[in-house]
Amino acid sequence: MTEHADHYFTASPASRAALRPREVTLSGHRLTVQVASGVFSPGGVDRGTAVLLAEAPPPPAQGVFLDLGCGWGPIALSLALRSPAATVYAVDVNERAVDLTARNAAAAGLDGVRATGPDGIPEGLDFDVIWSNPPIRVGKAALHDLLLTWLPRLAPEGVAHLVVAKNLGADTLQQWLADTLGERFDVTRTATAKGFRVLRVARKEQR
Repeated sequence: MTEHADHYFTASPASRAALRPREVTLSGHRLTVQVASGVFSPGGVDRGTAVLLAEAPPPPAQGVFLDLGCGWGPIALSLALRSPAATVYAVDVNERAVDLTARNAAAAGLDGVRATGPDGIPEGLDFDVIWSNPPIRVGKAALHDLLLTWLPRLAPEGVAHLVVAKNLGADTLQQWLADTLGERFDVTRTATAKGFRVLRVARKEQR
């Protein structure tokens, strides 16, 4: 695999991991984070993630949270900054992304962040919050499998928020989620901004 063949959903990027610092603002905090090629949005906070962070409601003060597809960690870091008492699992198949998120959480003093691959999540653990800018470009089948693996692990009163670009099938994905999970979950659109949709998924028992 050449450097140009790497994707952010590649488990072990072949490109060199040349770390680059970036100044970002997350949850009102100015941070210096490390990014690198071979992970999603190495230039900083991407537009979709920025929409999610701006539009999703504040997370609870404590609980067990999941950042699904963490990249270098902007969502996980934001959740931990907003809810210091929470445990935030930052999950990615990309080993470089997991390493970057761990580095960035440690540098920010965010001890509640647990950066790991999918196999590092304790079996049977449910989540009070799931936030994700899911990897749409991984392909429909893989994306559907990913969402059907993790969304059912919402706790009884847990809520997921997903951000998806409108031109990359946000409305189609919303309909598929409603058709597939509709017996157990409510699927609604809570925001539209800058070409992105924010989708909310929660158990129907919550009503």
